[in-house]
Amino acid sequence: MDWDKLRIFHAVADAGSLTHAGDTLLLSQSAVSRQIRALEESLGVTLFHRHARGLILTEQGELLFEATKSMRKRLESATARIRDSSDTIYGELRVTTTTGFGTMWLAPRLKRLYERYPNLKIDLILEERVLDLPMREADVAVRMKEPSQADLIRRRLMDVVIKFYASRNYIEAFGEPRTVEDLATHRIISQSPTSRQVSAGQTWMAPFLSAEHASHLTVNNYFGILQAVVNDLGIGSLPNYLITDFPQLVNVLPEEMSKAIPVYIAYPVELRQSKRVAAFRDFLIEEITLFKRQNETLLAIPEEALSRFS
Repeated sequence: MDWDKLRIFHAVADAGSLTHAGDTLLLSQSAVSRQIRALEESLGVTLFHRHARGLILTEQGELLFEATKSMRKRLESATARIRDSSDTIYGELRVTTTTGFGTMWLAPRLKRLYERYPNLKIDLILEERVLDLPMREADVAVRMKEPSQADLIRRRLMDVVIKFYASRNYIEAFGEPRTVEDLATHRIISQSPTSRQVSAGQTWMAPFLSAEHASHLTVNNYFGILQAVVNDLGIGSLPNYLITDFPQLVNVLPEEMSKAIPVYIAYPVELRQSKRVAAFRDFLIEEITLFKRQNETLLAIPEEALSRFS
């Protein structure tokens, strides 16, 4: 099978348009069309349905597109390994983590990584969905649970818990709750029960969400909760890795917390020799080790919170 025709087919299937694929490949629309026709003739099948809104893959086209996507990911992996054979650390590294951890803890510390490796290009993918690392949707993941996918190297970095926080201004204006019952007179800010989140946090918050409160705000990620809390809107449920970067926050009802949530770094086995992955992994371990050392008392988690993980 002609590799060049497969490359053109993949571009067309990905773009859904001969014109857009031609722009990407620096080929004319007619040249792209000729290559697609030639590939269809060689296979004896129709790969696309022509539609007024563009091209739609046939069943046979879907099968071929899945194959070319897999081939492309393997080529990208091979290219990464070849580039990593040099001593210089450079090129793109795709890192995925949650919106909360990525925006509130990781991103503020990346300056030190770039100072060490100025030619590194990081694509930081922030979302709650678990990306498929073996299929190279990302190179490295920092996850709030142990990865279940096979063929991954994983390392547990630390444990975090979700606790209640309020700004000093809010406490001065509305007082600090001393009991769980006191929360009924305060505005509670938390993740929405329907949002994608770790089960430990969701389970812990469930009784508070079902209780009667004068006012409530739910947000679909922790960054939104943080913004509401630092702007004196109420008492929010937030991860305790915020304790040093946001000193204006006060942990109210300090005995109340979720079960411990383990934080893992994971990456595909095939990238175990990647210098870029190793550089990011070592940087992350250094930062977390320093963070834990500086906040040993504040990060201490009671034994009962460590007894089960989400």
